[in-house]
Amino acid sequence: MRALRTVGWGLLAVVVASWLAAVEVLWLPLRIGPVPVPLSVLGAALGNLLLVTWAHRLSGSRVVALLPAAAWAVVAVGASVRRPEGDLLITGETTSVQLVGLGFLLVGVLFASFAVGRVLSRPVAAGSGSGGAR
Repeated sequence: MRALRTVGWGLLAVVVASWLAAVEVLWLPLRIGPVPVPLSVLGAALGNLLLVTWAHRLSGSRVVALLPAAAWAVVAVGASVRRPEGDLLITGETTSVQLVGLGFLLVGVLFASFAVGRVLSRPVAAGSGSGGAR
């Protein structure tokens, strides 16, 4: 039963991280007048930090904690590669767009790496947890 629960948390973590990355990519061209609003950069930082932490806390599995960071990276990098049809979501048309897109990728990977490192550096609880052995 525990394995099924862990798989469920893992699937939920991948779906939420993929959805969040897609929304953040679509926020990249957001502007107020001529000024770009880097809402996607803030979303990438907070989203990756919180999703990895919550996935670990809710599932209790380090593998599940890695999944949101990996799913986010796949969607974000996939959006920066030109498709055969010519579609490209993370573009570099002007200097401000290049900076926001680059900042989005850099900050997202940085915060995801930090969150994963924090989860992996925590000590693993030893024993069965029943308190039988002393």
